[in-house]
Amino acid sequence: MQEQSSVTINKLNKLKLRMDSLDIKEEDLVEKFVLGSGSGGQKVNKTSSTVYLKHLPSGEEVKCGEERSRALNRFLARRILCDIIEEKMLGKESKIQQEIEKIRRQKKRRSRKAKEKVLQHKHKTSEKKQNRKLKGDE
Repeated sequence: MQEQSSVTINKLNKLKLRMDSLDIKEEDLVEKFVLGSGSGGQKVNKTSSTVYLKHLPSGEEVKCGEERSRALNRFLARRILCDIIEEKMLGKESKIQQEIEKIRRQKKRRSRKAKEKVLQHKHKTSEKKQNRKLKGDE
């Protein structure tokens, strides 16, 4: 991958290290550029800025056309490919899976607290009604 003006050298180096750690080699990647679509106007529709990547050993495919810049899409496509392969290798230990578990735990806690709050409110209302009933009988 060549140096691009829209992506800093520091980010490129980090991506290269990550690809090396996941054993993703540039020669194992099939890269194609296809016409983009969606927002971005005529520029996107005329130029082949969308990047298609296929990692031959794993068979994983990525298509990235999020940005108007081909260089930025190349960077993002490789980063997405790294995420997918890391997810396959690490499974439950991956960052994505940890985030999903964290959100699941948070939602579970919220619903339990919400139920307790509703029950407390119902008990208070019940007590008020009982007190009114007792005062009315006197």
